[in-house]
Amino acid sequence: MKNKIYFADNLDVLTKMEEESVDLIYIDPPFNTGKSQSRKQITVEKDSEGDRVGFGGNRYQTTVLGERAYRDNFDDYLGFLEPRLQEAYRLLKPDGSLYFHIDYREVHYCKVLLDEIFGRESFINEIIWAYDFGGRSKTRWPAKHDNILFYVKDPDQYTFNREEVDRIPYMAPGLVGKEKAARGKFPTDTWWHTIVGTNSKEKTGYPTQKPVGVLRRIISVSSNPGDLVLDFFAGSGTVGEVCLDLGRQFILVDNNPQAIAVMKKRFDGIDSIEWEDQTTHSAS
Repeated sequence: MKNKIYFADNLDVLTKMEEESVDLIYIDPPFNTGKSQSRKQITVEKDSEGDRVGFGGNRYQTTVLGERAYRDNFDDYLGFLEPRLQEAYRLLKPDGSLYFHIDYREVHYCKVLLDEIFGRESFINEIIWAYDFGGRSKTRWPAKHDNILFYVKDPDQYTFNREEVDRIPYMAPGLVGKEKAARGKFPTDTWWHTIVGTNSKEKTGYPTQKPVGVLRRIISVSSNPGDLVLDFFAGSGTVGEVCLDLGRQFILVDNNPQAIAVMKKRFDGIDSIEWEDQTTHSAS
């Protein structure tokens, strides 16, 4: 089968898919922050009268090339998610897994909803993705983590390829011996990983883009080569990039024209992808 990217309402796509046809689902839905998520693309040129000062006191002029944005605000967030998560449960194979990526604002509500749909016994982990970037609040502890809820269809049989996981350094390597220190240790449920930085080679310019390293760990451990991975809030398409690299099939869905434009550029020239526009908009 070909990999597929849909420009569509994800619920429309999900309801038409075959039951128990997907091995792994990762979704990173809007976080319901109540704000407009945006990212500007800029170019900077040296200019003695420029609007910013750089290293050595040199001045530079900033030119905005464009901006990508979307509204992240739902009156009934759980009402929006529930039918989509019910479809996710229906689509997963008996040994399939769901990774639900959210932040501190909604994670407790979302976990209760997921417990109702999957069953509390199917909850495996809450993974904390911790990073250290951006401003520091003066009125509270600065929020520097996201939450990833890990559920399975059947807690007695699910894919978990422990040996495929990238290992991390010991904090005190001198206490474990050279062999263990060289191998590294298996990660815990707290993952330290930088965000996609302004100057990162991964950067697509899409707001809320997630790093390849986080998705690679998830897809490596919870799927096998040839498996089908679904992301129905695809955004910049990072799941697709990781699947191509790891030999997995994928289906991506998004209804944001800017997301489709970013993915068109990201996957330009890749013949193994089939594009389908189910909207009245142009995906080009």
